[in-house]
Amino acid sequence: MAGRSTHCFREGSVKEMSDSGEIREIRTDELKSCAESLRCGEKILLTGKVYTARDAAHKRFMEMLDKGEKLPFEMDGAVIYYAGPTPAPEGRPIGSCGPTTSGRMDRFAPRLLDMGLAAMVGKGERSDEVNRAVVRNKAVYLCAVGGAGALACKCIKSCKVIAFDDLGCESVKELYVEKFPLIVANDCNGGDIFKSGREQFAKAEK
Repeated sequence: MAGRSTHCFREGSVKEMSDSGEIREIRTDELKSCAESLRCGEKILLTGKVYTARDAAHKRFMEMLDKGEKLPFEMDGAVIYYAGPTPAPEGRPIGSCGPTTSGRMDRFAPRLLDMGLAAMVGKGERSDEVNRAVVRNKAVYLCAVGGAGALACKCIKSCKVIAFDDLGCESVKELYVEKFPLIVANDCNGGDIFKSGREQFAKAEK
């Protein structure tokens, strides 16, 4: 693969791939067009706008949708990071911002994916229903490194609360991230890093 270049439809959006499997750099506004080229287990560096939302915020999203109300941000093409960042220390835009267990959002995710949500960022395995919705909508589920909230915050360049301020750390925030390291956990071709990992382990044990 030496010398081969891979691009996500926009020139320069993805780094040249080398024999060592160089990490791909992708912008959030390219994820929808890039999704079909992403594969389970692939590492990426994500740059662009993402929104934080955990279960309390997702519950409110559902209530708003049931009432026919507009959500705090456009869901089509959006990236949601399952996180509840801590208050920002002096001189920084945000405090620790590690991923929340994604399974807590499984009951809400399919509806948002059907509305055009491009990607979810969190940690841990997703339900079969969520995985089917990822495939159906050509989306992607990305895993951040759990337990590395302080490291993740270094990739966040700006942060502002845009909804549900009363929820404190669980308010919806708009972040701008730069080269945020992530792993493709579920791709739109049905790839699942958790299932494939267990299968590989089982084979190795035989």
